[in-house]
Amino acid sequence: MQTPDEGATTGSAGVAPGAAASGAMRAAPPPMSRATKVALGVGAAAPGVIVGAFDFFLLIFYSQVVGLDARLVGLAILIALILDALSDPIVGYWSDNLRSRWGRRHPFMYASAIPVAVSFIFLWNPPQNASQMTLFWYVLTTAIIIRQAVTFYRTPSTALIPDLTNDYDERTSLYGLRYLFAWFGGNALAVLMFFVLFPMFVTETIPDGRFNRDAYQLYGTIGAIVIFVSITASSLGTHARILHLNQPPPPRKMTLGVVFSEMLETLANRSFVALFLAALLGAVASGVVSGLSLYFYTYFWEFTDRQTGLIFLGTFVAAIIGFVLAPIITRKLGKKRGAMIVGLIAFGGAPLPIVLRLFDLLPPNGTPFVFWFVTITNIVDIGLIITFQILFASMIADLVEESELKTGRRSEGVFTSAETFISKAVQGFGVMAATLVLTLAQFPTGAEVGKVSPEAVQRLGAYYVPLVLVLYLSMIAVISTYRIDRSVHENNLRKLQGGR
Repeated sequence: MQTPDEGATTGSAGVAPGAAASGAMRAAPPPMSRATKVALGVGAAAPGVIVGAFDFFLLIFYSQVVGLDARLVGLAILIALILDALSDPIVGYWSDNLRSRWGRRHPFMYASAIPVAVSFIFLWNPPQNASQMTLFWYVLTTAIIIRQAVTFYRTPSTALIPDLTNDYDERTSLYGLRYLFAWFGGNALAVLMFFVLFPMFVTETIPDGRFNRDAYQLYGTIGAIVIFVSITASSLGTHARILHLNQPPPPRKMTLGVVFSEMLETLANRSFVALFLAALLGAVASGVVSGLSLYFYTYFWEFTDRQTGLIFLGTFVAAIIGFVLAPIITRKLGKKRGAMIVGLIAFGGAPLPIVLRLFDLLPPNGTPFVFWFVTITNIVDIGLIITFQILFASMIADLVEESELKTGRRSEGVFTSAETFISKAVQGFGVMAATLVLTLAQFPTGAEVGKVSPEAVQRLGAYYVPLVLVLYLSMIAVISTYRIDRSVHENNLRKLQGGR
């Protein structure tokens, strides 16, 4: 492991070969205004809405409301995520090298707004009375389109952060803003669903609005509006910073071989490999957790739609906890150490309410204590998980300068896309694992609340807890091999600036 005074071989001026020639380094830009930072954060609401839709509503909508076999829903989500993941590195590399008067990132951001919004509407409007295979191909096609479209926004817009600042602490603050708006965007619509839309669509024939497809159709329209406004506002609000962003490398002959060799050279980094493996494990666990969350709220805890809405409302508090806590931990503990400590507490404690229920250590469902216990522990735990996510994302950003020392290229897009590649390619397997848990638990399709056998509900929790614990704790163990801390990062910056 290198000390802060070691690093890549440098030339006589103390700059890595090729670093000065890349054209990437520029004079210190003027400080970002608060409006620019907020615009950067607002842009995360659009991916937040889509992630929330796929994580919380898509599986239960198509399996329990539309009537598509849960295994086919999981397969469609898996295929869409894998194909989306394959496009991530291409978009990331493309946005690192694009030469335009609007810079490297903004052309992608502007172009994505309408396709993402329109495809989101279609996702929640499947044909009625269709066969299983027709429904499967419909959800597969619409999911692929929306995932591909949002990649052209999410990857370049997230890559703006290490492009906008190289400050160790400010990067954490900017990622904090992104995560704050991402959680607010996704969960605001979830709260709207449980407090407004589901109650609005209660009918004589459908006494529980959670099982009325009309509620989801309106959700799709509202979500599309939020997505369009989020992407457009963020693109316009950060447009003025284009003049101060890093420039692409000099023009060169681009072949498929050159593209792949440069991407492999960029990612051949020990600390990146550690984060790559950690993200892989975390993505599988996240797929399991998100895919089954509404099942636990609805069937395991037997919460009403109002109670579930209150739990989602609590995530606003959790997002604020993460936004405030992550920069403090960065300053006090550093990103790696802080992520490991916070992660152990958050992921180790996440299944606690379920474990207590499995061992019959909680009062019966329906008592106020159970609801408030689950709600409060959920707020604290999600707040810590968001803190962990912010620190993890900021750790990836700090790989940019170390890579530039070795390659002479700024590769924000490649690193950003590598992380999202993992989460998309592998999280689909997590959703499939969630459907496997449902199958092993012998959980019925189209079941009404209170009419699932206690044995099936118990099996749901018993298979779920050990699976997510093993995945999350393995992830923390892998992170321990990441090596960039504050001193290493600042030493990398000095080398890039000519050894000053």
